[in-house]
Amino acid sequence: MRLPERPSVEKTMYTVPRYCDLEGFAEINPLLEGVTVTALEACDTIHVRTRNNDYEIFLLNPKSGLALVHGGEYFAEPVEATVSGSTFGGCMLKAGWLGVGLQMEIYANGQRTVTSPIQSLRVECVDFGPDQLDSVESELVGKSAPCDH
Repeated sequence: MRLPERPSVEKTMYTVPRYCDLEGFAEINPLLEGVTVTALEACDTIHVRTRNNDYEIFLLNPKSGLALVHGGEYFAEPVEATVSGSTFGGCMLKAGWLGVGLQMEIYANGQRTVTSPIQSLRVECVDFGPDQLDSVESELVGKSAPCDH
């Protein structure tokens, strides 16, 4: 007796259309407000208000998402963490970007924390000039806009 031939992996895999992943969704939805974490500088602070909590994210290394995170139930004291990006709460993640209406994903102490949906974002940029310390706040109104450094 001969067993039926099993379809190969190549025949059963499908390509997911770009608009069906979070990266593609964010690109085609111009109304989605957010901030590109990787475009900011070290010592910039992102103030995040979610449905349930307020967070303060002091960036140590924006390229990797390394930051001191304070706020919410899990970060009552500032904790060194990696701010991964935004998610709908599932496995789709837009890395290095925080979006209003989406949930923020943070890794700290070996644990993944997903917040309630982001309600608002505010970026506070610090400019270290030769002999000065300037602080500029930027209220997000529209697309990601890094502060002028």
